[in-house]
Amino acid sequence: MTDVTQVPAVAGIDLTDVDLFARGEHLDALARLRADDPVHWNEGADGSRFWALTKYDDVQWAYREHELFSSSRGAIVGGSLQSSDDTAAGRMLVVTDLPRHRLLKQVIQPALSSAVLSAVSAQVGALVDRAVQRLVEAGGGDFATEVATELPAGALMTIMDISHEDAHQLIRLTRRMVGYRDEVFVDTGDDTRLRLAWLQAEIFDFFEDLLAQRRRRPGDDVVSRLARSRINGRLLETDEILYNCLNLAVGGNETSSYTACTGLLALMENPAQYDRLLADHELLGTALDEVLRWSSTNAYVQRVAKRDVERRGRQIRAGDSVTVWNVSANRDADQFPDADAFDVGRTPNRHLSYGSGIHRCIGAPVAQAELGLLFRRLLTAGVRCELAGEPRRLRSNFMLGLTSLPVRVARAG
Repeated sequence: MTDVTQVPAVAGIDLTDVDLFARGEHLDALARLRADDPVHWNEGADGSRFWALTKYDDVQWAYREHELFSSSRGAIVGGSLQSSDDTAAGRMLVVTDLPRHRLLKQVIQPALSSAVLSAVSAQVGALVDRAVQRLVEAGGGDFATEVATELPAGALMTIMDISHEDAHQLIRLTRRMVGYRDEVFVDTGDDTRLRLAWLQAEIFDFFEDLLAQRRRRPGDDVVSRLARSRINGRLLETDEILYNCLNLAVGGNETSSYTACTGLLALMENPAQYDRLLADHELLGTALDEVLRWSSTNAYVQRVAKRDVERRGRQIRAGDSVTVWNVSANRDADQFPDADAFDVGRTPNRHLSYGSGIHRCIGAPVAQAELGLLFRRLLTAGVRCELAGEPRRLRSNFMLGLTSLPVRVARAG
């Protein structure tokens, strides 16, 4: 058991408090930790206990030390989760260690090839064009629900070979699971663990039906590939297929659309940077990296220490949960000069929004393409978005994003 007497208290900070994030106060809290207690022992009100790494160098270190830190406990901490390994460990890519992690990645990677990326870009581009046109013609709308969700919809349609309607149904399901503590998506009055299990079961039901279809009529989509793939000569079991479909759906659905919303909000709240980008579209590449750094949509991931280790004078014990905070590392002034300024021309910009090391997001090229298509379309539409109401943040400390972003559209220039 970790000796918490070794750790100086940072009063009033609990990184499991979802309201801290919903109110947008998490960045100040994380800044305090970076300055005063960068390897922080967090005792959550929900009963969870874990270390929080908040400095860029420490986060990068934990990502790369995969022999020291395991992913088997699951990506998320919380009172609803057990201290033992995740039931998906060894089955789902994101919670699997070497060598099986490499074998699973080899199975999934072809479904995200350059040819697939081109097809995704074509589909997303068509959906984005229509969505932005509708927004312009209407003079505005809710960017979060009317435009941003078309990014994952187009990707899912291509990668999983499903209809536009089914893609949005899957997005609704994953959004409910990720937002399992947000009353916008679910009834938060029931038991949290039962709610989360039920929401996950809904997604599995969706994929079980899809898997049955693909076994009857296989294709080149990721579900068909998983159904016929072998590791060490053995076909993947049904639960392995379902877990990895869930991994791809949640990882792809939530990050790109929430990042798009936070990125547009950043432009609207920093009009000089919006002007700069509207005047020079060649800045889009660096602007996208800055949107990713600024948004840090996947706030953290969990690891578990395999053996005792010391970091910055703190004794992390074997079996301790360790969280690596991308959102904090991406605001570390030691890595990013003037880190709290949104700068569309920032370079270099080695953000950690896609993670690092062997667990760097497998769908990063897809997300990058989706975001590029959307923001290029917004820049070339001859319009400028302006905030038309109060944005609403998701009640989550794991996935950061906006569930509502009301905008009006005005002619640029």
